Amino acid sequence: MGATIIGPKDGRTGDLGTLGVRFLLWAEESGGTVSIVEHPIAPRALAAPVHRHSREEEYSFVLEGRMGALLGEETVVASAGDLVFKQRHEWHTFWNPDDAPSRILEIISPGGFEHLFEELLDYEGVPDPPYLTELGSRFGIEFDFASIPALLAKHGLWYPVDEMIV
Repeated sequence: MGATIIGPKDGRTGDLGTLGVRFLLWAEESGGTVSIVEHPIAPRALAAPVHRHSREEEYSFVLEGRMGALLGEETVVASAGDLVFKQRHEWHTFWNPDDAPSRILEIISPGGFEHLFEELLDYEGVPDPPYLTELGSRFGIEFDFASIPALLAKHGLWYPVDEMIV
């Protein structure tokens, strides 16, 4: 790959509802060892249903604002400058607990999972649970869609797709 600088306006960007994505480093550019994406999270928004990965760890570095996270049975809130480790096989999710912007840098190791976000950006229409279950299975990810109502109520959050709630 050689010497590369990825500027603040570089990388493909997109909107996934409550979660934005900016691709900074693809697995193919790192020999598969890591991928890096930036996620702006809308105010008081749940980023994803509870889920778990079977292939990678995730490290979320809070760049701006705060990020709430459910890690197994523990709820944490991280502030700008904090790093949150989401272990492989651990049920987890994350959200913006505030009315202000939140932005995280997501480091994924090994890389490859960023392609799930790419497929979601390219999907036409609202992805429903059957589609997300199939997509997740290709990437070694399980979703718990039934987790959404309790997370919204407990943390005062919103999530844009009622069809996700089963």
